Amino acid sequence: MKDKIMRKFFLGFIQIHILHHAKKEPFYGVWMIEELKSHGYDMSPGTLYPLLHSMESNGLLEMEEKTVEGKIRKYYKITSLGADVLEEARKKAHELFKEIKD
Repeated sequence: MKDKIMRKFFLGFIQIHILHHAKKEPFYGVWMIEELKSHGYDMSPGTLYPLLHSMESNGLLEMEEKTVEGKIRKYYKITSLGADVLEEARKKAHELFKEIKD
């Protein structure tokens, strides 16, 4: 039960993390899985890709296919709506973390 609850909480953090990196530069899924792993999030492709597709459907991300070493790779970048949402999320998170840090 605890794992299920924690996963739900962290899903929001992960989406903010995704938007943060998408604003810096376009990324592809396997890179994001490794990036999240470096921060302690164990996310499988079966979890990440539906999340990315959902964020794309909601207008937060755009996807572009590029051929890299003969393989098609999907790169995700932030949209203007995604950038607005990221900025608002940063403000809200900053206020929240100031309050709960102790």
